Amino acid sequence: MHIQLRAFDLVLVALYLVGITWFGLRFRKQGERSIKSYFLADRDIPWWAIALSIVAAETSTLTIISVPGIAFTGDFGFLQLAMGYLLGRIVICILFLPRYFCGELITAYQLIGQRFGTRLHRLTALLFLVMRAAAEGVRVFAVAIVVGVALGTGDIASIVILSLLTLLYTFEGGMKAVIWTDVLQMLLYGLGTLVSLWSVCRHIPGGAHTLLSVASAAGKLTVFHFTLSVSQTYTFWAGVVGGCFLTMASHGTDQLMVQRLLAAKNLRESRMALLASGVVIFVQFTLFLLIGAGLFVYYKQSGLMPHAASADRIFPQFIVQQMPTGVSGLMIAAILAAAMSNLSAALNSLASTSMVDFYLLRRPDVSEASKTRLSRLMTLGWAAILLALAIVSRGSGHVLEIGLSIASVLWGGMLGVFLLGTLTRRANEAGTMAGLLAGCVLNLLLWRQGSAIHATLWGRHFVFPKIAWTWYVAIGAMATFAIGYLASFVGKRNSIGSEL
Repeated sequence: MHIQLRAFDLVLVALYLVGITWFGLRFRKQGERSIKSYFLADRDIPWWAIALSIVAAETSTLTIISVPGIAFTGDFGFLQLAMGYLLGRIVICILFLPRYFCGELITAYQLIGQRFGTRLHRLTALLFLVMRAAAEGVRVFAVAIVVGVALGTGDIASIVILSLLTLLYTFEGGMKAVIWTDVLQMLLYGLGTLVSLWSVCRHIPGGAHTLLSVASAAGKLTVFHFTLSVSQTYTFWAGVVGGCFLTMASHGTDQLMVQRLLAAKNLRESRMALLASGVVIFVQFTLFLLIGAGLFVYYKQSGLMPHAASADRIFPQFIVQQMPTGVSGLMIAAILAAAMSNLSAALNSLASTSMVDFYLLRRPDVSEASKTRLSRLMTLGWAAILLALAIVSRGSGHVLEIGLSIASVLWGGMLGVFLLGTLTRRANEAGTMAGLLAGCVLNLLLWRQGSAIHATLWGRHFVFPKIAWTWYVAIGAMATFAIGYLASFVGKRNSIGSEL
């Protein structure tokens, strides 16, 4: 049975879609503009706006619908990962950001070109395009979960409308439109999150006190798990170590995030933006987990367990079924805001990498007008590709974990390359490419590993446990670094191989 929003809520959602598109179009720039203006917003964005934009890009629809589902079926162990996110940001501020601000860079992969050469430059840029497109396809599909529950109608048609509206202001306004719409959307779903938590508490007899006491008695508020297991997803070690490496890769080597950091006025403001975003993310995850624990308490006390195909659908169903008129519309609009901010960020970063790391490497003498025109056309092309990937990526399970797992397969190798370029002088292009290949293959094998592997060697039986996705980036990065470093001794040292 389909459950649809009430008429007033639908009007609120429609007004949001029209309003955010109009707001984004206000940043359309008349006359000729450079690609630095189009992709980096002239580097005049204040640090606090960049911080909120980072949070908006990081907090996709996957986060809003999946994290409450994780708390509903488990506990607060996910916060261990958020602690690793904070540590990873500190490492990026020390290790990577000073290198990015040494020259006039537009993409992260230009740094690799300066350190190693054109082949590795293009290879890392290509891997980003593949990784971001695959992960974003899952993220865009996550909108279908919300739209399907809220409207009870065709998912695909709704995604097409949402994608076209996002494309419109991204195509016209560039990075400046992306960041400032992110700020507005971040404030909207921040408000929506607080209102949702209030609504959940309102449905529980005794309110917040009952929520905390019942959830605590059920073990829902447990944060730390010190189990020494590589198979368990959320442990202290997987969170701190795995989360640190994951953030170093996602925020230090991924163009989607690096592009925002490069839009800051200077290195100091870029660091402030990154660190502030980590604090906001930690608070935000805590609120989402509290919502999930509250939903557990509500359904346990009411005796009416939700009829949901997966845990990801529990929160959207509660929004539509239980929240009062107006609040439901606000929260659906907030979820769509997260989706649009993430999609706009992906479109802009994919277009910038395609333009700077591929087209301009072959044809650097193109006029600024042609560069801008081609950049906009690439934005349009990537919108079509992501829409197609979203349609074919329909599946089951926790979509947050699926999306992060896909990205983690390539993030490990990418991070290993950046660490080789930053920390060593001996690593050369050929050796680093060998390490990158080995790291990506290893991560792919770990991702494809469905269960523990049993093997008999020399008459003895061995069991190799299934590795949790939270370890993928750390394992891939270390493998890439080690093999790339050793392989660099085999071939001729690259003449470009001076330390950054």
